[in-house]
Amino acid sequence: AKKALFPEPCTLHEWSEDPKRGDQNKETGYWAHELQFWGGDLPSLTGKLGYLKDLGIDVVYLQPICKAFSNHKYDATDYNELEPQYGTWDDFKILVDDVHGKEMKLVLDGVFNHIGRRNEFVQEALKDDKSKKKGWFYLGEQYPMGFKTWGCADNLVELRLENKGLQDYIWGGPKSVVANWLKKGADGWRLDVAQEIGFDHLKGITDSAHRSKPGSLVVGEVWAYPSRWTECMDGVLNLHMGVLIFGVAEGKFPGPSAAQSVAGLIADSSTEEVLRSWIVVSNHDMPRFAHRLPDMATRKFAQVLQFTLPGSPLIYYGDELGMEGGDDPENRATFHWEKVTEDNEMLVHTKTLVAIRRRLRGLRIGDFRALASQRLMAFARFTERVQDTVVVFANGSDESVQEMVTVPDPRILGYTLFKDEFSGEELRIMGATLSCEVKPKTVRVFAMVDESDNPSGAQYKRVFGHWATFAGVLP
Repeated sequence: AKKALFPEPCTLHEWSEDPKRGDQNKETGYWAHELQFWGGDLPSLTGKLGYLKDLGIDVVYLQPICKAFSNHKYDATDYNELEPQYGTWDDFKILVDDVHGKEMKLVLDGVFNHIGRRNEFVQEALKDDKSKKKGWFYLGEQYPMGFKTWGCADNLVELRLENKGLQDYIWGGPKSVVANWLKKGADGWRLDVAQEIGFDHLKGITDSAHRSKPGSLVVGEVWAYPSRWTECMDGVLNLHMGVLIFGVAEGKFPGPSAAQSVAGLIADSSTEEVLRSWIVVSNHDMPRFAHRLPDMATRKFAQVLQFTLPGSPLIYYGDELGMEGGDDPENRATFHWEKVTEDNEMLVHTKTLVAIRRRLRGLRIGDFRALASQRLMAFARFTERVQDTVVVFANGSDESVQEMVTVPDPRILGYTLFKDEFSGEELRIMGATLSCEVKPKTVRVFAMVDESDNPSGAQYKRVFGHWATFAGVLP
């Protein structure tokens, strides 16, 4: 029954078959691996939402699901139509209702820098000299294809976003593409190649989304330093933070410098903007997490940083299982359900991190402060409540490091007990310092312990935000 949805030159494959790079199809201009399909659809996804809920996921982000010719769907032929290969509008509504019923949000991929060559507006502009759609594209004999393409891809046509009619169609009008999908139940947009859309248009798209659905989220893919980009959207895909994490994990970036870089990023933007951004260590445009970091200890180290630095950790499907995969198309294989076992080391570690982040408020919404250290990436996450303070020591080197680190927060009183979330080791702060050993490729996450039933905790009676704080004490 599925085969009818994938006519030649498309090919339908068994779920267990891995994608393989192929040659370019001269008739369509697509590469063979762009036209390989495995039959996944929205009803199948809906049936697996329980797995995502059990994992602790808050937001489900889907790559493009609008009508398109390729398997990746970044070549939209109709922005406002659901791809029939994925199901019907009823299927979409069921998915939305189930996502919301499980207290999660649904974010869609908006590809508004370019469009598919087979799109009816592209074809109209190429064939009709009087068409107003001609102003939506860059056309002319100076382009080998007759139109400007994006990324050297024959089937991706760049959009002239300065055209007012095109702006109204995509985001400006009351029935725009942005508004349409939000009104149908989506909760936000991830904007593809946002840095090429530009600051002003991104602000327009974000404002439109917020008007159409208050509380909706707009984040953008930005391969640049995040500041300023975070001003025109709710946040970015923080690829910069991911690169920092890899640098520390691979021993290429000194931990103290990395901590200062994060502090600098926040100073250049804001804590809120960084918190709303997604920390990316793997996606469909790069080798998978396990491929980049095949050593389990190093990979776990990097993942702990992803979950303790400010921002929202983005898990690329299957990375929590240790799925392998190099560059496209290897990194886009089907989900390996056989790896979902109780003894999957990476899955257990991911669930542990999700649980820690859910329990420790400081890791979710806390400010960031780099702590002075000679060899460690040392930082504190803190909120208006002193009890939320979390101190993190990360050692990306191949040698154990013993250090004494100052924690310069006047609210933290002497002899306060902190406990490592992983080892269970307990340390007491003395003279605003913590001293400990951090083994190679290890992150230690120290959270404050509730000792309100003894003098170490009771001393906080007049410090705001502790379990022992007297009622009426202000921040």
